[in-house]
Amino acid sequence: MLDQLLNLDSSPTFYVRDVPVYGDAILAPMDGYSDWPFRSICRGLGSAMSYSEFVKVEKILSRSKQPAKKFHYEEAERPVTFQIYGDNPDLILKAALIVQEWGPDIIDFNMGCPAKSVADRGAGVGMMRTPLKIARTFKKLTAALKVPVTGKIRLGWENYRSYKLIARIVEEMGGSLIALHGRTKEQSYSGDANWDAIAEVRSVVKIPVIGSGDVKTVADIERMKKYTGCDAVMIGRAAIANPWIFSKLDRDQVTPEQVHEIVRTHLERNIQFYGLEDGQRLFRKHAVQYLLMKRLTREDRKKILQQTPPQEFLAMLEKIYVPAI
Repeated sequence: MLDQLLNLDSSPTFYVRDVPVYGDAILAPMDGYSDWPFRSICRGLGSAMSYSEFVKVEKILSRSKQPAKKFHYEEAERPVTFQIYGDNPDLILKAALIVQEWGPDIIDFNMGCPAKSVADRGAGVGMMRTPLKIARTFKKLTAALKVPVTGKIRLGWENYRSYKLIARIVEEMGGSLIALHGRTKEQSYSGDANWDAIAEVRSVVKIPVIGSGDVKTVADIERMKKYTGCDAVMIGRAAIANPWIFSKLDRDQVTPEQVHEIVRTHLERNIQFYGLEDGQRLFRKHAVQYLLMKRLTREDRKKILQQTPPQEFLAMLEKIYVPAI
């Protein structure tokens, strides 16, 4: 199915250095959402790459088991990108050398996370206040790693919008791609994304540019590409409710049968990956989105979100959800 969706007989949409990418829509790395079960589903539906959730470099260096779980992938998902974050160039390099051995096609460095716990310690978008540190980081990474190194950024801070400078630094220090979310640290995920800024970055670098922000429908994919000139778009929150966007379907075009298939597959993969109890618990946030629960009564929503054995959940889904469509 994946080969058919991506039409691998055609030419690549773009290259990340020497890694071909087929397709122009990519699931964004989202902490707590783009785990292996969800990103493998999105990849199967047509997402052009698999980006992991980001992992703190100190966690990698501690030899914790958590990073290996967050970086889990299957061969069919390639190209696979591992995303890391930190604020110390030497530790970032040490961690990148470790995760390179786990087989990614690409290693991405996160400079865009706006969370207070990340940015206020100088990591994520906090790094965008320190261009020289970013230059040192990318110089070290690109000199030492065999795989391409990429960067994900946002506009910067309201009083320090450094996105064009950082994009040029990433390219000049050997980076192979830049992804830009068109919002500032202070905006987080609110307000309108600035597509003009994405167009500006596209105009100042020769490496591929991925645009992110306010891609909510299939039409928005082509609209952003046309408006900004970006090579591909990254879709985050909109994909949580509609992973079928990677198959070029808006949510109102998705049939009940397609919903049931993905719900069943996602629940099975969650249980396979996390175990029965955690798998069901972590699936609830996806169930709320998949089943468009605002259409259901409060009592039906409560039933669906209760802890129940998988087969009971699926039987309840048949009973409650099909008539609700």
